Amino acid sequence: MQIQKFDEMNASPEQVRAHYENYARWLSRQPEDVMQSRRAEAEMIFRRVGITFAVYGAKDEDGSGTERLIPFDLIPRVIPAHEWKSMEAGLVQRVTALNRFIHDVYHGQEIIKAGVVPAEQIFQNAQFRPEMMGVDVPGGVYSHISGIDIVRAPDAQGNGEYYVLEDNLRVPSGVSYMLEDRKMMMRLFPELFAENRVAPVAHYPDLLLETLRAVSPATTAEPTVVVLTPGMYNSAYFEHAFLAQQMGIELVEGQDLFVKDNFVYMRTTRGPKRVDVIYRRVDDDFLDPLAFRPTSTLGCAGLLDVYRSGNVTLCNAIGTGVADDKSIYPYVPKMIEFYLGEKPILNNVPTFMGRNADELKYILANLKDLVVKEVHGAGGYGMLVGPASTKAEIEDFRKAVEANPSGYIAQPTLSLSTCPTYVQSGIAPRHIDLRPFVLSGKEVQMVPGGLTRVALKEGSLVVNSSQGGGTKDTWILEA
Repeated sequence: MQIQKFDEMNASPEQVRAHYENYARWLSRQPEDVMQSRRAEAEMIFRRVGITFAVYGAKDEDGSGTERLIPFDLIPRVIPAHEWKSMEAGLVQRVTALNRFIHDVYHGQEIIKAGVVPAEQIFQNAQFRPEMMGVDVPGGVYSHISGIDIVRAPDAQGNGEYYVLEDNLRVPSGVSYMLEDRKMMMRLFPELFAENRVAPVAHYPDLLLETLRAVSPATTAEPTVVVLTPGMYNSAYFEHAFLAQQMGIELVEGQDLFVKDNFVYMRTTRGPKRVDVIYRRVDDDFLDPLAFRPTSTLGCAGLLDVYRSGNVTLCNAIGTGVADDKSIYPYVPKMIEFYLGEKPILNNVPTFMGRNADELKYILANLKDLVVKEVHGAGGYGMLVGPASTKAEIEDFRKAVEANPSGYIAQPTLSLSTCPTYVQSGIAPRHIDLRPFVLSGKEVQMVPGGLTRVALKEGSLVVNSSQGGGTKDTWILEA
């Protein structure tokens, strides 16, 4: 069977898609040595600025952990205005429904009573936080910053159709790479931005700060917002520091915060200062040693009580993970219909759940053709890409699925769209995905674009930075 393919730039070997024509003409005029020198310049600047990604578990030759540069590709991913308009509407719809779902989980649980989502899928979920039951959060918003992973695959006619692959609602990362990739492209190729009407993304930090301030519990006109980081050894520390600096707010660690009289304060050289909103980049488990993991030194003792009493806002809220678990993902289209009374604009990838006996049979019989994922896995770990795996790997995974069926879901192996990419051998197609960042405060909004991740290994479908993936600038062309 011939697998259909969809290339973002080329409709056929002879024909470039209309929205890429300008760029393709420009690219054809660029001498090879100029592109090579631009690539070297980008790498040098990224290294100098410190745009790196810590890879856990990986070791350098001297046995130390590795800080890797995320490879940056010079060829942008271009999306025409009408496609973005539809995608944006679908993202607003989806994130609105997911926030309604999380509120419902911790309040009336109408969706369980209606039989749409099974109770055990929520209450036995490792990310369900009973401490959040009945807690009212400002505006009913739980996931203020959502990173929704979108892929494109060919439909029966060979056209590209967008699908949501995953919802990241806890502490989604990657937006700093979106901003730095754009800055780099404008520095290396300023003429391209004179010739093409590319929608701007540089105002993301302003929108983020506006979103965070909008959910402040304080009555002050100027709420104090901070970014809480686990510290410099975290893989996304560059991003935490970058966003705090771009928003002009303090970057704090748990030891910089303390609780007094049911408010949170940060230590400053001028004495304690009350904190109203914490954009936390620390997982639930580590936020408050009195409530969650007692050995955690990353959080602030007593934070949960202040939060529950409404005297500080956490973004994202505690307990949002209940909605971005891979075992909840198959129910999102039904959530959209249940809460909003609308048909989903963006489709899910068809998904089989190991917890259902019939679907488990199908998964076990077709492991070699499916992508199988651990429901709590992340970053490209804990998954099997059937067509790219050995018989031994498939058999090992079979045993794992049989031992814990409800811990796995499976999806058909999508032929992810490709985009021309600058690799060692020249320009070649590589598989990509897209992570737009959706902000929910008083309203749901986003900058036009997102982080395009690219699988640099030929044929690979795994785009995660931790698995050797790179990034591209994403251009939304204005109408």
